[in-house]
Amino acid sequence: MKRFDCLKALAAVVRDDDLVVTNLGNTMHEWLTLRPSRANLYNMNLGQCTPVAFGLALALPHRRILALDGDGNLLLNLASLADVAHSKPANLRIFVFDNQAYESPGGMPTATAHGVDLVQIAKGCGINKSFLVSTIEEFKQKLDLLDESGLSFVTAKIELGTIERPPYAAIDHKYNKYIFASYIEETEKKPVLRLRSRSPFTEK
Repeated sequence: MKRFDCLKALAAVVRDDDLVVTNLGNTMHEWLTLRPSRANLYNMNLGQCTPVAFGLALALPHRRILALDGDGNLLLNLASLADVAHSKPANLRIFVFDNQAYESPGGMPTATAHGVDLVQIAKGCGINKSFLVSTIEEFKQKLDLLDESGLSFVTAKIELGTIERPPYAAIDHKYNKYIFASYIEETEKKPVLRLRSRSPFTEK
């Protein structure tokens, strides 16, 4: 199963106002290709994807928040699963794409290549809706969780490999954070950014 096929299925069912947080590297580039949007926050550093999505879920409980994490990224901060399970934000959906490797820096194996089971860790923390999928058909079935109430966690076992990146595929991550924050200001009518004293979205 390829991550791009999973993300393509996911992109077909996400809503325009869903906030999506991605991890580093290939996941970000594939999601940018499939669903370019101001509602995407890209390239969260190792260990930070799920925690940032968790914070958004707590701050905006009426919005659906999706974390697109990876095995290497999540393994660096497994405590985040305990924090998520403790609060159980009903609007948070966590997808972990597990290729058993740190693919972007060269393919070194992660702990999941040696038997570590992220689904069992999530269940042990108290995330009851935790599932493992290994085929695209199983992944598509679990997309029903998007419309169900309650926290959910899905680990998708995927192959190594990614799509060919077009020339100049890099994005300005500072600018991405700015437009993401301004999108929240615009849609929530609440000030977020501190770089300006007044927001055109929150004040007349």
